[in-house]
Amino acid sequence: MSDVGAAVEFDHVPCPFCGLLCDDLKISRAGAALKVVKNGCGKAVAGFERALPAVSPQIDGRDVPLNDAIGEAARLIRKSSAPLYGGLATDVGGMRAVMSLADRSRGVVDHALSEAASSNLKILQSTGWIMSTLTETRNRADVVVIVGSDIHKLHPRFFERIVCAETTLFEDSFKPRSVVFIGDGLDQSGATGPRVGNVVTLPCAMDRVDEVVAALLSRMRGHPVSGDNVAGVALAAIDQLASTLSEAQYPVLVWAPAGLETNNPDLTVHAVCDIVRLLNKTTRAAGLTLGGDEGGQTATSVCGWQSGYPARVSYASGAPDYDPENNSVPRKLAANESDLLVWIASYTPDLGPPETSLPTVLLGPPGMSTAGKPAVFIPVGTPGIDHSGQLIRCDSVVSLPLRNLGRSDNPSVASVLAAIEAAL
Repeated sequence: MSDVGAAVEFDHVPCPFCGLLCDDLKISRAGAALKVVKNGCGKAVAGFERALPAVSPQIDGRDVPLNDAIGEAARLIRKSSAPLYGGLATDVGGMRAVMSLADRSRGVVDHALSEAASSNLKILQSTGWIMSTLTETRNRADVVVIVGSDIHKLHPRFFERIVCAETTLFEDSFKPRSVVFIGDGLDQSGATGPRVGNVVTLPCAMDRVDEVVAALLSRMRGHPVSGDNVAGVALAAIDQLASTLSEAQYPVLVWAPAGLETNNPDLTVHAVCDIVRLLNKTTRAAGLTLGGDEGGQTATSVCGWQSGYPARVSYASGAPDYDPENNSVPRKLAANESDLLVWIASYTPDLGPPETSLPTVLLGPPGMSTAGKPAVFIPVGTPGIDHSGQLIRCDSVVSLPLRNLGRSDNPSVASVLAAIEAAL
C-alpha cells in the first residue's frame, strides 16, 4: 500500500462499478478511507466509500496465512475432475488468469451475469447487428429510444454523460435530441436540459414491451396491425414513432440486457436489431446495449481472445468447447455435474457465490456474505482501487486503465490465481 497516512486526491479516476466506466471522477483518500469528491453516482459512492473490514484468508472458517490458503485451493483444484469457475467479476489480468487455470484444470468458465447477456449473444451470433458506441451516440444521435430498460437506475450517468452531454463533437449543427421511452415506470429524471428536446413515452407493461417493438417493426415494414392499440399503446403513437425514426438522421435504440423484463428478451432484441437494419436502408441508425457490470464485458472479451468463444466455455475435453446451455454454472450446479466451485468476485460484496453443497473456493472482497462456509476464502482487492488493471467498457470498443488508489494491500485476482496455478 502507498502511504496511507498522507491525504491525497486523484483526478480523472475511472469507476469500475458500472459498464459505462465513467473516467472523470475525483477521489480523495485520507488514511485508508476513500471519498467521491466529484462526478460520482450512487453506485460509485457505494463502491469507493465502502469500508473494508479486517479479514484474513481462511480455510473452513479458520484464519490462515495467504500461502496456506493458496496451497489448499490448489489441492482442491488438483483433485477436482470438473471444476466450475463462476462469478468472474474481475479485470483483464484476472480473467486471463482464470482462462489459464481453467485450461490447466479442464474446468468450465461462466460469468455470473451471462444469462442476462445471452439474448444479445444469440442475436449477434445468428443474424448480426449494427451497433453504436457511447461516443458515437453522444456526438451524433438525434433520436434516442430507450427500450424496456430502466437505464437511469442501472447506469445512473448515461443521460448525464451521453444523452444530455454539455458538449458534442458537432456543436455548430447540433440540435436538441428527442428521447423516447418504451415501457411503463421507467425513470425519466435524467432526460432533461438544453440538449433534450421532445420526451415521449409509450407506456406499456414491461412484460409487453416486446409486443410494442414487434408492432413498430411491422408498421415500419408497411404491414397492417389489427386493432387501435398494442399492449395499451395507441397505434397512432406507434406510427408516430415509426415516422420519427424514419425521418431522423441518426436514431439509436438503447437497451440493457439486465433490465429487459419482457416475456421473450430474445425476440425483443431481435426486433430492435431488425428495426435498425431496416432504417439503414434509407438513413443511418444503430443499436446500443448497456451492460458490462461486474466485469461482464471484460470476461466476454477476454474469453473470446483466449478461446474464440464468449463465456460458458468448457475445457473438459482439453480444448475449448462452447455450449451456452450446457456450460451454464447454475445448470451444472443444479444437475450435480461438478465437484468444485471456484467463485471470483472483486467489485462488490453483493455478488456472493450461489448456495451449493460443493466445496467452494471463494476469491472475494472483504465483507462478502455467503450462504455457507467456503472451503477456502481469499480476500482480494478491487481493480481500480486496491491495484491497477484494465476493464473493457460496455460498448466493447475501449479498454480503460484502472488506477491503484492505495486503499489496501489485498492482492489482485490475477496474482492469487497465478500462485494457485503455480502450486498445482
